[in-house]
Amino acid sequence: MSPQRSTPRPRGKHLRLAGSALALSLLVPAVAAVPTGVARTATAAPGATPATAPPAHFVVLGPTGDGLRLTEESVRAVGGSVVHSWPQIGVVLATSTDPGFAAVVRAQPAVDQAGASRNLAEQLPPAASSTRLEVLEGTAAPGPATAAADREPLEADQWDLPLIGADRAHEISTSSPDVTVGVLDYGIDPEHPDLKPNLDLSKSVSCARDGIPDTAVEAWAPADDTQAHGTHVAGTIAAARNGVGVAGVAPDTSLASVRVIDDDGFIYPEYAVCGFLWAAEHDIDVTNNSYFVDPWYLWCESDPDQRAGAEAVRRAAAYAAGHDVVTVAAAGNSGWDLSQPIHDTDSPNNGGPQQDRWAGHDCAALPGELPGVVAVSSVGSDAVKSYFSNYGLGSVAVTAPGGDARQIPQTPSANGRILSSVPGGGWGWMQGTSMASPHAAGVVALLRATHPEWSAPQVTGALSGQADALPCPEGYDPDGDGQPDAVCAGGATGAGFYGAGLIDALDAVR
Repeated sequence: MSPQRSTPRPRGKHLRLAGSALALSLLVPAVAAVPTGVARTATAAPGATPATAPPAHFVVLGPTGDGLRLTEESVRAVGGSVVHSWPQIGVVLATSTDPGFAAVVRAQPAVDQAGASRNLAEQLPPAASSTRLEVLEGTAAPGPATAAADREPLEADQWDLPLIGADRAHEISTSSPDVTVGVLDYGIDPEHPDLKPNLDLSKSVSCARDGIPDTAVEAWAPADDTQAHGTHVAGTIAAARNGVGVAGVAPDTSLASVRVIDDDGFIYPEYAVCGFLWAAEHDIDVTNNSYFVDPWYLWCESDPDQRAGAEAVRRAAAYAAGHDVVTVAAAGNSGWDLSQPIHDTDSPNNGGPQQDRWAGHDCAALPGELPGVVAVSSVGSDAVKSYFSNYGLGSVAVTAPGGDARQIPQTPSANGRILSSVPGGGWGWMQGTSMASPHAAGVVALLRATHPEWSAPQVTGALSGQADALPCPEGYDPDGDGQPDAVCAGGATGAGFYGAGLIDALDAVR
């Protein structure tokens, strides 16, 4: 990974700093064998690559309901195999050894769109490095600490809670077990003492194998501390007030571990689709999505493959919204203005030749730029936009604490990172919009507990309406070179950097 720097860097890449004890990489992991009969390699259609080539994955879109059977028949008719289907939204995951499969199947009956979900990388040499997530950095767990009688042992290092009024909010409400936040991520450590009291095993699942739900604990739990991202995110949302470690923004909220990241560090469209539908159909009230969908940093409508993948995810997110789920997502760590065209030279990110392209207004980061999704930018302890945070007028809904530290000092807690839980029963510091998004998800959980009669749109409206406006900073120059590093649109409203403003947990419970 590259050293930490202030200039915009490739979307979604993470920074590994010298001295980091947690080698983490997420805004977005070897997968267990697919059950017999689920993923089948069909006889290759004319023009296919040799039979020894692994099958490539495609999303094929058609009608919803029983009509999707005709789409499945069209897939098989041109030599493809049906891996999994979601008739609720009219999406089929198919495989084929023919790299031209998408173009062929598009001409078949009951097919609206089709595209490669993984850029045919499975038929190409693997990339040198594929692990990239929305976490920027981590450190070793803090040492022993004592706390005041009404505080958690490590709460003194949680500058983020008072910044959004969460510490005062807890005097009124700590949310409710009746509210569930689904953490779409790397999985949550089921034995962590700060999370186990709130973790709902019955609503936890892995989607990280072709989007096929697997409720076995070993499928959705993180494998080791290199997969710490989801556990850290979960602690920010709902670490229990139990005299151990840290406190979450909504410490009595239930958590569901919804794993959507595979062991290679990717979140393909079918994983995200599965996660959104699982949340919709298992009484999950809020989802946190601190990732972007691979393999494209931006999915562009002008490309038929990307258009199909993006539409599959859009349908899934809309299905969740239709089931009253609030979707909260990280805005990203590239330091880019999402409202402007972006020079993307790193897509696709899972192997094969990368493109040098300008991604314009027909391109979007998924899921953060989908309709109805609450996109969250990041601020540091001074309530100014984090140097790494994406921004953009109309592209960010609210902002929240995500940290803003350039080097790991001797005492990391004093330098603006977010302290939360990590696998193995420990705690660690990280920063990124991945850390900002769960703060917002926690406040949404407080809102849903305070106003259980409110619909998802009412909740998101209140989240924005209660946010505290932050004006555009003067001379935004975090690297100190005398040149502005980003232009904040909106003047006194600060909307270009912060959307409606800094989330307010105290107002959420009043």
